[in-house]
Amino acid sequence: MSGLFSHVTVGARDYAAATRFYDAVLLPLGLERRTDEPEIGWACWQRPGDPAEFYVCRPFDGQPATPGNGGMTAFFAPDRAAVDAAHAAGLKAGGSDEGAPGLRPHYSAQYYGAYLRDPDGNKLCIVHRALPG
Repeated sequence: MSGLFSHVTVGARDYAAATRFYDAVLLPLGLERRTDEPEIGWACWQRPGDPAEFYVCRPFDGQPATPGNGGMTAFFAPDRAAVDAAHAAGLKAGGSDEGAPGLRPHYSAQYYGAYLRDPDGNKLCIVHRALPG
């Protein structure tokens, strides 16, 4: 098994708004919604064949979901066009801009990324870059 993470989870106050947003953002990146249990309040997205999972859920403790300061989830994109498409789709689906798509040479010469926040304020990065190896 390869990969760094088993799963990442972000909280949602409005489950319907969150799943609409993540469907819009993650589809251009090749992820599919694999689980949708609105009665429990959680959904999961994966790329076919990849064990890593991304979850959105209402907090299990029943308290309101809040974004962490300094926390961010970053998703790989297959190409720059997918970065552009995911960012645009996220804005259209209720997200807010945190950095338009473009090169970020201060990270590396090949780093092309975009930043946005979901409807609950969780920060995301969509990035296409050369992988070490």
